[in-house]
Amino acid sequence: MEKTIDPRDLKKSARMVNIGLENWISAARVVAIVNANSAPIKRMINQAREENTLIDASGGKQTRSVIFTDSKYIILSSISPRKLSARMEKNVLD
Repeated sequence: MEKTIDPRDLKKSARMVNIGLENWISAARVVAIVNANSAPIKRMINQAREENTLIDASGGKQTRSVIFTDSKYIILSSISPRKLSARMEKNVLD
């Protein structure tokens, strides 16, 4: 049986969110956005760096938020988690 794709689902999955410095990610792939300051998150960042699953999109600026994706990648951003979540909400509601 062939699976059909609902156009509304396709539109949702194609939404992109600006995570700073002209870097964009797919809103549908984001699992969590967290603050980068805690020790457990810093350990997770180091582990992802060793496993080559870390994407640094902070452009050399201070990392303020860490984005976890459903594909096990961790993305670093210089935008605060509050601003990123507002951008995510805006994209989902549009």
